[in-house]
Amino acid sequence: MKISFRCPPELDGLLPVPKPGRLGLPDWLRSMPTMTPSADFGYEVETVKQCPPFIDAMTAGFLMPLVADVRVENGRFSWDWDPPPSTLGAYTRAPIAFHVADQLRGTPFFDGDSYAVKFINFWVMETPPGWGLLCTHPAHRSDLPFRTVTGLVHTDNYPNFVHFPALWSDPGFSGVLPRGTPVAQCYPVPLANPELDVGTLDPDDASRLRETKSTLREESGAYRRHHRHKD
Repeated sequence: MKISFRCPPELDGLLPVPKPGRLGLPDWLRSMPTMTPSADFGYEVETVKQCPPFIDAMTAGFLMPLVADVRVENGRFSWDWDPPPSTLGAYTRAPIAFHVADQLRGTPFFDGDSYAVKFINFWVMETPPGWGLLCTHPAHRSDLPFRTVTGLVHTDNYPNFVHFPALWSDPGFSGVLPRGTPVAQCYPVPLANPELDVGTLDPDDASRLRETKSTLREESGAYRRHHRHKD
């Protein structure tokens, strides 16, 4: 799987670059313990830091970064970002744009008192034929003051910038959203609809299930060692 990223020539060297999810893990994950006391059980239990599916969701795909520091004060946004003149014709030059709340009317997350932003992306992304990008909020990053809206883009045939709309979920946020903040996590996915094969477990399937459950119960870290793909 090879994904290409191309930016306008005048922005070369000025933009933070996309990076693999595994290189963008937040500080809170790095600092959290692997074991923690449980008042309910009366002994220590594993934290999600030891859950491979939890971690793999964060390390998979790639992260798209905010292109400039964005200051937020009393609901007003500002930035210092003055890119060179375009050599490719007109395109949005601001790092962030806005949607009116009415565009969300009818969705479960509509709130007439809130607003949606759109993080502007200056990279044209191209995937191999038959593959698109599922663009969504960075996995498990509820610490961010926004929630990126999920979208599937057919990037195998869309030579254009893909921007990232998001709901601003923390109206009380005041401060700076730093350059490089992950604003979307993108996962390459096949565009063909899957064929679903639904049925019951045959004897061989049931035997494999029992063996797997036994191994997971008796061997710590069995999923990580026996069932997880190695990079």
